Amino acid sequence: MIPRVRAPELPQNYPWLNTEIPLSLKQLKGRVVILDFWTYCCINCLHILPDLKYLEQKYQDSLTVIGVHSAKFDNEKETENIRQAILRYNIEHPVLVDINFRVWQEYAVRAWPTLMVIDPQTYVVNYFSGEGHRDVLDQLIEKLIHEHREKGTINFRELSLTLEKQRQPLITPLAFPGKVLATPAGLFIADSGHHRLVMSSLDGEVFHIIGTGKSGFTDGDFREAQFSAPQGMAYDAENQILYVADTENHALRRVDIKRQVVETIAGTGEQSHNTRPHSGAALETAINSPWDLEKIENILFIAMAGNHQIWQLDLESHIIKTYAGTGGEGCVDGNFTESAFAQPSGITTDGKELFIADSEISSIRGVQLLETGKVRTVCGGGFLFDFGDIDGKYFDVRLQHCLDVEYFKNNLWVADTYNHKIKLVNPSTGNCQTVVGDGSAGLQNGQGKNTRFFEPSGLSAIDSYLYISDTNNHVIRRVDLDTLEVTTLQFPGLCAPNMCVCQLICR
Repeated sequence: MIPRVRAPELPQNYPWLNTEIPLSLKQLKGRVVILDFWTYCCINCLHILPDLKYLEQKYQDSLTVIGVHSAKFDNEKETENIRQAILRYNIEHPVLVDINFRVWQEYAVRAWPTLMVIDPQTYVVNYFSGEGHRDVLDQLIEKLIHEHREKGTINFRELSLTLEKQRQPLITPLAFPGKVLATPAGLFIADSGHHRLVMSSLDGEVFHIIGTGKSGFTDGDFREAQFSAPQGMAYDAENQILYVADTENHALRRVDIKRQVVETIAGTGEQSHNTRPHSGAALETAINSPWDLEKIENILFIAMAGNHQIWQLDLESHIIKTYAGTGGEGCVDGNFTESAFAQPSGITTDGKELFIADSEISSIRGVQLLETGKVRTVCGGGFLFDFGDIDGKYFDVRLQHCLDVEYFKNNLWVADTYNHKIKLVNPSTGNCQTVVGDGSAGLQNGQGKNTRFFEPSGLSAIDSYLYISDTNNHVIRRVDLDTLEVTTLQFPGLCAPNMCVCQLICR
């Protein structure tokens, strides 16, 4: 326990979300308060959201959680973008937009995430940085409630809030689509916000809806299977098998298109906290927020965002193991055993190298497909706070939280997510140029740089088209690579789960 210090009051003139009015510690006196200092790009910040939800529900009459959003990236400073993150991650507690790190500095915070615990008499009694503190927090909250019940200084009452999801329900046909995969068999879409997959033709005719649309972890046929915020996919055309990174279930799933069945092939459903390189039987080894997949022969390569590593799954032996990365967060080139990544979120290959969208360091990395290979930086600054929007070569390039990369026709297409752009990178020279998107968040069709996206995070190319998951616009965009004309794909008959009287029947 730290010495009791009076908690600084929260600013009332800053933007607040998930509440009609600003909240003050004076108003919340008599309740336990947890301030969650977070930024929405941060995988560690996302990992503690289930813990906070558990505590909020257990102590709903005596605990208030307040998210204090202290932005890392420039794009995260925009209130509307924070609102979208609240909707995407189903955050149900009030969120204060911490302009210029004022609250962060007043509470002497040093890392994301940090949880500051305030007792019912508005004193800071403890704080925790990083993940994995649910049980300790649970015990501390219970102890504080017991102590202040005996003192008569606790106020048991539920707090009434107006949530952003009540103001803006997710009723669009797609909700925050993460990744997209274009194949000769059709288009696969990770409909992440609806916790399901959609398979359509390359022109938008829907073939299958895979999953109930409700977050869960259930194997079975397409109508009963459940996912939790699925992301990257890889397709085995010969056997009609789709492999899926089931991100928030910390699992890999196998979707048999012919049999219309989903099964788990890796992960236990629990998040791993082991960052050291290791291996084991796939179904007995816990993994950590797999974000994207690339299949090469019988090996499935995994961008393991939560571990800051690249992993591989042998589809014959069913052994899963670390391929590259120490587990430390950073940008270190060199041998696999000494290299470091920072939240790798996209993966692709030219057959000789894996190329990685290394989001937290806003860089593109190359990973050799050799047992004793090396890791290199293709372009980008390479440090956690080296980001921006600068075209150029190698280390002069500045990206902003790039979430996907696609190798196609000798070049790398990059979803420069927080710059709302798609860029083209030469993997040999490191030259990077903006191709589509003017850099402003929006939904605008057109040609080349006279177009707009809103945090695009998934890419896949086939024939002469590039398909884009335009995540915060809840749509799939298509770029004609001959003309750079951007259009928005339509999916007739597709609707949000439980929104249609007659749901589309899978065929």
